[in-house]
Amino acid sequence: MTDLPALTLYLAAPRGFCAGVDRAIKIVEMALEKWGAPVYVRHEIVHNKFVVDGLRAKGAVFVEELEECPADRPVIFSAHGVPKSVPEAAAARNMIAVDATCPLVTKVHSEAHRHAENGLQMVMIGHAGHPETIGTMGQLPEGEVLLVETAEDVAGLQVRDPAKLAFITQTTLSVDDTAGIVAALQARFPAIVGPHKEDICYATTNRQAAVKAVAPRIDALLVIGAPNSSNSKRLVEVGRAAGCAYAQLIQRAGEIDWRALQGARAVGLTAGASAPEVLVNEVLDAFRARYATTVEMVETALEDIEFKVPRILREPA
Repeated sequence: MTDLPALTLYLAAPRGFCAGVDRAIKIVEMALEKWGAPVYVRHEIVHNKFVVDGLRAKGAVFVEELEECPADRPVIFSAHGVPKSVPEAAAARNMIAVDATCPLVTKVHSEAHRHAENGLQMVMIGHAGHPETIGTMGQLPEGEVLLVETAEDVAGLQVRDPAKLAFITQTTLSVDDTAGIVAALQARFPAIVGPHKEDICYATTNRQAAVKAVAPRIDALLVIGAPNSSNSKRLVEVGRAAGCAYAQLIQRAGEIDWRALQGARAVGLTAGASAPEVLVNEVLDAFRARYATTVEMVETALEDIEFKVPRILREPA
């Protein structure tokens, strides 16, 4: 017998690490094995404090700019991608540079270059200041990529030629919000060219779909992720838009607001693409300590994608 209140915890799947995040973390670990510590990483390799602290303990040094790195140590570019000028500057200093940019972000970079070669000006749907947006916009000269964050921004766009436009997007956006912005772009610029396959990545799309499936069953939603993680913040927004009155982003179990969950009988749990499963288990244990917990999985897709690490890490030192 137990006096703990009953609670059903709906565990969304897919959740947590995506292939791009898994690859980026492996790249740092393999670089440390190959070259020893310290290995420098420009920007957080992925947006998760637990992951970054773990790699820092192994000898990774995280910096914001290439200028902070000594020329005689390897540098790794984060999963979010970097402006074209960054690898060029590393090459000019004869640095060993390893690119951990997610291949799906690299695909967007390639689209931007292809459109530019065809004489098209780019509109990027993304969040100002996010490293992925900075990296993608930095693939082309200034003025060649215009940023919009909302459907309302579309009305104020000043373009060179309305007949020669293409759009690209950040990979971690809200699927529904982005659809509205694309519709606004197409209404104002009927000739605008879109990607062959949408830029929002499979992991972002799948995690949002899982939250939508969980939302009708729950009183509250917890999303494990970092406050600077775009895909994690979108999961909170998707949960609220799907009718979940209380949706909260937490980094660890210690951040759960238990008072806000009083009276809840069903809680949804998911994790952003840069949050490891160990943090999910930590939250599960915290619930089991306070509730007679039943865990139910809500799975909306299976993921089996894996990305190769760069050749330089597979070659002998």
